[in-house]
Amino acid sequence: MSIYVGNLSYQVTDEDLRDVFKDYGEVKRVQVPTDRETGKMRGFAFVEMSNEAEESAAIDALDGAEWMGRNLKVNKAKPREDRDRGGNRFGGDNRRGGGGGGGYNSSRNRY
Repeated sequence: MSIYVGNLSYQVTDEDLRDVFKDYGEVKRVQVPTDRETGKMRGFAFVEMSNEAEESAAIDALDGAEWMGRNLKVNKAKPREDRDRGGNRFGGDNRRGGGGGGGYNSSRNRY
């Protein structure tokens, strides 16, 4: 299981997070997602530790703590939900760009 760390400063690095979380146990992995277009950090990260006891200790100690000028949001990461990439509440597909209407139709608008 992983730990979600939110409300991070945009200057945070993987190493910064390792340094903070190592006080609570062995840090196995740190993932800092970046924006696809800009390459900048997105303000949250995931930290994986050796076992649940270490994760719980880190969550208890760091949730709500002030770090780098921000109050951290730290909790167990939830599994990513399968998101429906298409469709809308009416059953249509938003990806195709819909009809529109209007304009001149030469077969219907003869003079």
